[in-house]
Amino acid sequence: MPHATQLADVATAQLDSALRGGPFHVALRAAIAARGLPLQRVQHHLSRHGVKVGVTSLSYWQQGARRPQRPESLRAVRALEEILQLPEESLIRLLAEADEETPERRPAARSYRAHLAASGVLDQLLAELEHPSPDGGVHTLGHHERIRIGPRRELAGRESHHIVRAHRDGVDRFVAVHYGDPGCAPEQMTVHALENCRTGRVRTHQDTGVLVTELLFDTRLRAGDTHLFRYGVEDGTAGVSREYVRGFATAGGQYALQVRFDAAALPVRCHRFTQHSPAAPRGGRQELTLSGQHHSVHLVEPRVRSGMLGIGWDWE
Repeated sequence: MPHATQLADVATAQLDSALRGGPFHVALRAAIAARGLPLQRVQHHLSRHGVKVGVTSLSYWQQGARRPQRPESLRAVRALEEILQLPEESLIRLLAEADEETPERRPAARSYRAHLAASGVLDQLLAELEHPSPDGGVHTLGHHERIRIGPRRELAGRESHHIVRAHRDGVDRFVAVHYGDPGCAPEQMTVHALENCRTGRVRTHQDTGVLVTELLFDTRLRAGDTHLFRYGVEDGTAGVSREYVRGFATAGGQYALQVRFDAAALPVRCHRFTQHSPAAPRGGRQELTLSGQHHSVHLVEPRVRSGMLGIGWDWE
C-alpha cells in the first residue's frame, strides 16, 4: 500500500501538471484534492473571504459542467487561489485560456444538463410543486418550440405550443421546465401564459440555472380529453448560446423545433443532432440551411423516441 507521503507527492505532481496545462476544472479538482478539503470546507473558507458560492456550483466547476463567469464567481476564483495555496492568477489564467478556445473544444451545454439531471435538483423542484406523476397525467401528441437568439448571441427566449391528451381523470395543470444556458439567472426570467393556461407557482435554482413553472388549465380534463396550450419564457440572462437540446423520457408524438436568429447575430453554420443519453456520443448530424428572410432553421420529428434531440450552431 502506498505510503501517505507518496500519495501526497503524487497529488502534488498532478496539481503542478494541471496548473501548467489545464484545463481549469482539472486544475481546480487537483488543488482541492491536494489540500484534502471537502467542498463544504471550501465553501466555508470562501464565506470567510466574503464570497458566497454554493457547494453545487463548486462541484460543477471542478467537474467542468460550468465555468465561473460572473464578477462574484471570479472573485471566488481569486479567493480559491489563496485558500488552496496556489500561485496568484494561476486559476484565472486557465479561465482566460478556456474563453479563447474554439467552440468545438469549449464545454457544451449538454454536459451542464447531464450534471443537472444527476444532481437531483429537478426532482427536488418537482416535489415542491407536488408533481403527481412523471408525465403529469398527460401524453404529448404534439410539441412545437420556437427559440429566439438575440443580438448578443444569447438565448433571448422560447415559446412552446403543446397538444396533450389526458390518460387519467382530474388533470388540471402542466409543469414546464426551462433550462437556461450556463451563467444564466433563472430568478430574472419571466414566464408568460399565452393561450389556454395561466401561470401558477414558479420555482428556480440558481446554481443549475433551471426554472420550473406550473401552467394551470381552466378546466379539469377527463381521461381521453385533449388540450392545447401555449406559453413562453423570456430569458436573455446568460452569455453566448451555442445549442438548444430537448430531452424525451419516453416515445411520443410530433416534435418541431425552430431556432430564429437576430439579424445582427447570424451563425456561420447550423446542424441538427441526436443523442441517446447525456453520457452517450452524439449522432444523426445533419447540416441545416439558414432561411434568408427570417434567419431561422428547424427540424421536425414525426414521432419522437426516448433520448435527446437538438440544434447546434457555430458563430465563427
